Amino acid sequence: MARIGVVSISDGRDHVHARNADFIQSKQDSLVRSLRAAGHDVVVGDDLVATNVLATSVSRKVAAADVDVTVFCYSVWAFPHFTMLAADATRSPLVLVASTDPTEPGLVGMLAAGGALDQIGRRHTRAWGAPDDAELVEKIGVHAKAAAAVRSLHGSTFGRFGGRPMGMNTAVANTDQWMRKFGIDVEEIDQYELVLRAEKADAAEAKKAREWIEQHAAGVHYDGKKLTPELLERQIRSYLAIRDIIAERNLDFSGIKAQPELTENFATMDVTEAFLNDPYDWNGPKEPHVCATEADMDGALTMQLFKAVAGTPVLFADVRHYHGDRDIWDLCNSGQHATWYAARSDDPAENLAKVNFYPEVFFFPAGGASVQHIAAPGQMTLGRLTREDGEYRLQLMLGEFERYDDATNQKLMDQSTPEWPHAFARLDAPGELFLSKFGANHIHAVPGDHRAALRAVADQLNVRLDEWTRG
Repeated sequence: MARIGVVSISDGRDHVHARNADFIQSKQDSLVRSLRAAGHDVVVGDDLVATNVLATSVSRKVAAADVDVTVFCYSVWAFPHFTMLAADATRSPLVLVASTDPTEPGLVGMLAAGGALDQIGRRHTRAWGAPDDAELVEKIGVHAKAAAAVRSLHGSTFGRFGGRPMGMNTAVANTDQWMRKFGIDVEEIDQYELVLRAEKADAAEAKKAREWIEQHAAGVHYDGKKLTPELLERQIRSYLAIRDIIAERNLDFSGIKAQPELTENFATMDVTEAFLNDPYDWNGPKEPHVCATEADMDGALTMQLFKAVAGTPVLFADVRHYHGDRDIWDLCNSGQHATWYAARSDDPAENLAKVNFYPEVFFFPAGGASVQHIAAPGQMTLGRLTREDGEYRLQLMLGEFERYDDATNQKLMDQSTPEWPHAFARLDAPGELFLSKFGANHIHAVPGDHRAALRAVADQLNVRLDEWTRG
């Protein structure tokens, strides 16, 4: 949950404020109780704002508590310039909340304050209702969650292993724009560093991991050429190497180019990327580390935001094929479908029981294992940050992952690349619109409906929202 600051704004006339103070305090107390009951950490202003001095001092103290979002409460008519001063004292996103108790003009106070903020271009969100209204508390929580996700980007570092993959322009972003807009630094790391580290990685640890995979996976299909125990251990040692680099360089998320240098001369990074994104490995639970295949920068950025909002691993895939007869998309690529998506279970054994490790296909002469499964069914939020004429936009939609009987699953997989992971997705967006407008070949997904929080993320980042539905 998020840390939320709460400041109540009042009337600047002494005699009016004295009359209203208990009423304002009761509304504030009720809202604070409701937010805390929802699990949020709430920082309350140490006084009601009834003077210009208090507007600044109270808000500065709340801001000093490092809140994700600041709520300005309007239970009565409130002098708008107090809001202007209070807003200037905090840099966090603002939510203006009006009490709908008709005995006092709280709505009037919020509208006057909101209009003043509009005039100076200070972005904010407005909400209204009774302070114990569950919908109001949820709306504030959504904006607080979005604010925490946006804040988590600032001061973070993206580790970019390799450069642009196979001429893929959409995988490369402007590092100056990333710092200016998102507060993200980019650490450039040569893939040779990964190769050197992998060769020196702990062989005993790699053997332990290989045996764990062999024990729990649906199958490890060695063919003596493209997939051998030695090649699988090389992939595992690559995972160990990149984890060391992540720790040494304090990387918050990353991407690996792989193609063509590693995939033709060393090994594919599928196993490495899958387990980086997983919430576990052979040593037990761990924090998922977002790692995008093909060093896709905007893909990794989307995944990092989705992870912060949803709190789960994030799926990365190519938009491989549209089965028009079924209205189903095959989201499939060689790379890091985290094994967690096979069953979305807290138990790694339950997920791995649905995962096969197949020899890599002709694209990748160096060989290694692909991490193959069909993503578990359920409602999903899908989308991606893309750029149009240099400006970011969030392309967003709801969907459903589906899984069929074995024969149907196999038939659908055989039409593309059966050795790779698949997610069969029914999107809440017309196929013609999607293919005409989607701004990349990669798409990302998390379980559940997180569109409200992602809408708030787009608003707080001041990026255009392209939300697609069939309606």
